[in-house]
Amino acid sequence: MTSVLQSVYTLEDSKIIDRAFRRLERSYKGRLTPQKEELVRKAFKIAATAHQNDRRKSGEPYIVHPIEVALIASKEMGMGATTIACALLHDTVEDTEITLNDIQSEFGEKIALIIDGLTKISEVVDLTSGSIQAENFRKILLTISEDVRVILVKLADRLHNMRTLESMRREKQLKIASETLFLYAPLAHRFGFYNIKSELEDLCLRFMEPEVFNEISEKLADTKLSRQRYITEFVKPIKKALENAGLEATIKGRPKHIYSIWNKMKNKNVTFEEMYDLFAIRIILDSEPKQEKSDCWRVYSIVTDFYKPNPDRLKDFISNPKANGYESLHTTVMGPKGKWVEVQIRTDRMHAIAEQGLAAHWKYKEGEEDSESTLDRWIQHVRELLQNPESNAIEFINNFKSELFDEEIYLFTPKGDVQMLPKGATALDFAFAIHTQVGSQCMGAKVNHKLVPISHVLSNGDQVEIITSKKQKPSDNWLKIVQTSRAKSKIRSALKEEKKIIAEDGRDMLDRKLKSMKLPSNHDNLHEITNHFGLKTTLDLHYEIALKHIDLSELKNFEVKGKRLFAPQKKSETETQPVVIESVEEKLMRPRKDAELMIMGSASSELEYNFAPCCKPIPGDDVFGFITIGKGIKIHRTNCPNAVQMMSKYGYRVVKVSWTKQQEIAFLSGIQIRGFDGKGLINKITGIISTDMNLNMQSLNVSSEDGVFDGVIMIYVSDTKELKNLIQRIKSMEGIIKVHRI
Repeated sequence: MTSVLQSVYTLEDSKIIDRAFRRLERSYKGRLTPQKEELVRKAFKIAATAHQNDRRKSGEPYIVHPIEVALIASKEMGMGATTIACALLHDTVEDTEITLNDIQSEFGEKIALIIDGLTKISEVVDLTSGSIQAENFRKILLTISEDVRVILVKLADRLHNMRTLESMRREKQLKIASETLFLYAPLAHRFGFYNIKSELEDLCLRFMEPEVFNEISEKLADTKLSRQRYITEFVKPIKKALENAGLEATIKGRPKHIYSIWNKMKNKNVTFEEMYDLFAIRIILDSEPKQEKSDCWRVYSIVTDFYKPNPDRLKDFISNPKANGYESLHTTVMGPKGKWVEVQIRTDRMHAIAEQGLAAHWKYKEGEEDSESTLDRWIQHVRELLQNPESNAIEFINNFKSELFDEEIYLFTPKGDVQMLPKGATALDFAFAIHTQVGSQCMGAKVNHKLVPISHVLSNGDQVEIITSKKQKPSDNWLKIVQTSRAKSKIRSALKEEKKIIAEDGRDMLDRKLKSMKLPSNHDNLHEITNHFGLKTTLDLHYEIALKHIDLSELKNFEVKGKRLFAPQKKSETETQPVVIESVEEKLMRPRKDAELMIMGSASSELEYNFAPCCKPIPGDDVFGFITIGKGIKIHRTNCPNAVQMMSKYGYRVVKVSWTKQQEIAFLSGIQIRGFDGKGLINKITGIISTDMNLNMQSLNVSSEDGVFDGVIMIYVSDTKELKNLIQRIKSMEGIIKVHRI
């Protein structure tokens, strides 16, 4: 292999590439047949030659990237020769002289199909900016549903890109991290790659909020030894009891991921020190397939003999596996010194599926009589949605993404058949899951033998019986009731068919009107009328006419030139512009000449911009600009609640922004305080703000209950440094439990 490399690379590059490929070879040695190994070597030689003139931003030979992607696919995903070869070739068609026909002639149709899917994924830069991208995205998803190895290689590609993101510019880091958090981490979750999903989330946090990431990392490092000692003490009696019961098991401490910790801190409004489930262990059993379930429950019994379980924290994913095939028994118990410990109990087979997702799922599925799993059914569900000609690709990605992370609930038909739906699903979702016709004719349901409306939200374990009527038809309101993309797709399809029938009457009415005006119903005239009434399609136009929402007598105001209609000119914006009365807060969020920013390399005075009220950025915050439609540039904090959506879906509208010099000027910000309601405490807090730090308050809201108070103070500060100083001073006061920026 070295001789092949030296013919096209320098000696130094050859050594780097050779070392990387040797690591890849070791990852599959003994697992692949000699013929399969030869396939991988062939893919490597072609990719190495094709990328000989390419380098990454870091300066290393580009071919190192495909090798690392292949290593992730092989070692961390446990995939076979076809996926490894595709990982090596994944950028060749897009970035080099090699064509898809070349790939097909060298490797066959299957690998060519996967490479085609990967190339199309790279072509879709924006999911929302037009029909070409939307149609490409539909093709990608169809490819995924035909061969999921497309998305597996893309996940491996994204993971390596995230691992090497330091070499990118800051704004590029934010866009890639947001896109990863929005779509790729949920995809990894759905396909069962929990380690990859967790690493992607951690890396996103590292680049999006480095201060938060570093703070939690340091605290985890500081508490590592004490946690290890605690876990050792916790598992000692369990180990002995397992041995006495004749159960072979491995017990491991399971470190919590940084993103998961941060998410809980944020959602539950607690500090790192207040996190009660930082301790976690995993018990992995060597168990025969027929004994798996009973052995796991025996271990649960042993654990709860020593430690009291929290009854609300028992989750049985063995009897009811997740949609991605995940199986495990979860419980949380009270350990020594009053600390909660999460315990996961599973077998070697279950652990392999949890670690390597699809690869292990397929491996253990081989030879089974009933081999269709919940994951297979989910992929089939994706295929059905995409093959619906009425489905919209942009709407699909939003619905598709929302279902990736949803927790599943299990529901039963009166005959005892199980249906799995996302948490929050309604009786109407259940009806469409049974059959399209059942959904379309659904007028109500019986849940646990009690009559409920179609909007009733279902709970785990409910028995559901659907009541239908042939007179019932879907309505627009149903789209607000259902949660699943399948139900939404079927409802939209039915509504469109109904709309077409009604629109026929409108078409006839318009044709007659134009005929009376001696004008043809051609494309130009219909387009002019459609635009005038602010509608998107001629179908909408005909529909609105049929419903008498449009008065055709208005056509007399149109100008006629020959056989063409021209809409009357609308009043200018200045004539119709309403008077806008700004609030004090809105005035304060307007751009100021003293608040110096650099936007896309230009002084902020040259551009129209505003500070976003959703996150209230102040000087010192890590910020970005978002180009709005008609309202200039909005300045947001990078940890704004809306940042991930904006940067992942509208990355082309995100611009680089940085603070420059700062004059004496106040920005509105807010802090939330919790503490014990001691005498004079509020006076002391306001004293620090007004007297000691000479800051102005906009508002102070305090509520107290049973000796504990919660307060929100809106305050004007010059920058983040001043705000952090204020927070530290209030934190140090006696009786204060916590203080944080809103």
